[in-house]
Amino acid sequence: MSRKNGNNNSVDLDIGTLSGHLWEAANILRGPVDAADFKTYIFPLLFFKRLSDVYDEEYAVALEESDGDVEFAQFPENHRFQVPEGCHWKDVRAKSANIGHALQKAMRCIEQANPDTLHGIFGDAQWTNKDRLSDALLKDLIEHFSSLNLGNEHCKADILGQAYEYLIKKFADLTNKKAGEFYTPRSVVALMVRILAPKAGETIYDPACGTGGMLLEALHHVKEHGGDENLMLGKLYGQEKNLTTSSIARMNLFLHGAEDFHIERGDKGHKGAHGSSVGGYPAYS
Repeated sequence: MSRKNGNNNSVDLDIGTLSGHLWEAANILRGPVDAADFKTYIFPLLFFKRLSDVYDEEYAVALEESDGDVEFAQFPENHRFQVPEGCHWKDVRAKSANIGHALQKAMRCIEQANPDTLHGIFGDAQWTNKDRLSDALLKDLIEHFSSLNLGNEHCKADILGQAYEYLIKKFADLTNKKAGEFYTPRSVVALMVRILAPKAGETIYDPACGTGGMLLEALHHVKEHGGDENLMLGKLYGQEKNLTTSSIARMNLFLHGAEDFHIERGDKGHKGAHGSSVGGYPAYS
């Protein structure tokens, strides 16, 4: 079956436009959903939209390279992540009733189709709770996200990553939840990484990684100092006991363009077992 891009907006996005758009999405939830729970719904929707739009780009490229061979364009080898038939963003967008069920099903199917990379990444949000998420509210939310193309061509990984971090901070500010579990200021993270001074090829382990900020800053530090980022593949490790926060961390790394990292959910008390450089957030309030 041919996959067509359902986005009408093909304008290249800047950080201000995207950040504002994401914050407006959160405001759609105000009222039925507590501010503390905004992140539970907005981050998975953003990631789902990004996956679908990138899939469309990959499909279009493969279709062109194969002179219109639809079967070839659907080959798993042509896509970083698999989006099963019926589980694309446009499939959920087409629903007018039981939208929460369609969302939940699509997200679970995508996780199952990518077991080595996306297992459990969409978290445990209760999309089918109509007391909180009516069909009308979800329709508004989906249409809001649908107005922007979040594929790589129009939304670069660094722009999307910065907007994602903006949203992390805004959600932390909303709930005054600024301690290590969820958010630590970028300046504090940058200082810690400068002290660690990670080098290309070294393994980085954060035993309480929160939303993944220190791991991303370590990767940025390596690139900024002329290191080969390819040597960091498989070298980023994190652990986070909170299910929602660990999912946010994984999405954060993916949206920044990071690959082959390891975020474990748990609180096992490892002491550097994974890595050469060990970091952890100090208490912050």
